[in-house]
Amino acid sequence: MAYNFHFDPVDLPPEAKELRQEVRAFLRQEIEAGTFAPDSERAPFSIAKAFARKVGAKGWIGMTWPKEYGGHERSHLERYVVIEEMLAHRAPTRAYSTADRQSGPVILRYGQEEIKRSIVPRIASGELCFCIGLSEPNSGSDVFAASTRATKTDGGWLVNGRKIWTSNAHNSDYMIALLRTSPPTKENRRHGLTQFLIACKSPGITIRPIVNLTGGHDFNEIFFDDVFVPDLHLIGDVDMAWKQATDELAYERSGPDRWLETITALTELVRVAGPQPGEKLSEGIGREVAHLATLRRMSASVAGMLQAGKTPAVEAAVVKDLGTNWEQALPNKVRLMAPPVGDSDPDTNDDRFEQALRHTTLIAPKLTIQGGTREVLRGIIARGLGLR
Repeated sequence: MAYNFHFDPVDLPPEAKELRQEVRAFLRQEIEAGTFAPDSERAPFSIAKAFARKVGAKGWIGMTWPKEYGGHERSHLERYVVIEEMLAHRAPTRAYSTADRQSGPVILRYGQEEIKRSIVPRIASGELCFCIGLSEPNSGSDVFAASTRATKTDGGWLVNGRKIWTSNAHNSDYMIALLRTSPPTKENRRHGLTQFLIACKSPGITIRPIVNLTGGHDFNEIFFDDVFVPDLHLIGDVDMAWKQATDELAYERSGPDRWLETITALTELVRVAGPQPGEKLSEGIGREVAHLATLRRMSASVAGMLQAGKTPAVEAAVVKDLGTNWEQALPNKVRLMAPPVGDSDPDTNDDRFEQALRHTTLIAPKLTIQGGTREVLRGIIARGLGLR
């Protein structure tokens, strides 16, 4: 049966607009205090960790979660505003963003009660950092081909195998890993996968860095050698995690981080263009801003669906596919549109523009891979349209 897409316009409520001003004031204060600089290289993890505590104290982590688990029971649209402002200011959110966006909701929905009460409040306070264990060396983006195995033993499970491209694993306290617990069936290749909460400092875990094109260390390859995971850390039903993992990715794929990672290239272009750019440059900037505004409306619409209790996996895939393709192409478009050196406003700093363009060009290749490749996303969309 064909799927009907819904990207209804969403108007932010007054409390979300008030919150935006509060977040902006907080970020200005942090910038003035020297915590981070929006136009500089990414802050060290120690800074990001301290920043997470401040954000947690503000009540901006776990905003939509129940208060009994340390959350604040605010709306998805209020949360959307906070994320958008953090990304637009390039705030150092990496110590908590994965836990806030994905891991916390999965534990709340599928985790055992003792784990909910011991782990989730520590996420909301900014104390814990999470990573996601999905991709493997021999399966690429095919999540359901995972072979890293969890074998039942007394009181828990023994894990053996490898995960790769695990962002921030070297700084993380916990990982939510998708592991093979039974063979797939002929009728359902998704059968046999189970999610587990794994402490990243567990005996038997080895984390090896993968240095990216920018010289930064975000990615890792993780080796599991008889790593013991207690039964308490089982998340959801054994062998039935494929639905859980799909829901988890809906949280990951639809947010502002899927179209704001290279936005500094565009904002810097506007700055160097000055108050009176030529007709061709104005047209080019207008076209990109129109794309940006459309993506933002679609993304906000998904936030509205989450607020309504829906799981908009297909809509999230559409946002991610369109958003990452746009932001991946943006740095090269900006380079082609940029006025020649010496033709920009004399009060602008061309070095700052070049630095932003260099950074966004280097990170652009990864954008259509992380969170699901465009091929995987288009498969999800095609299935949603009844085409496969």
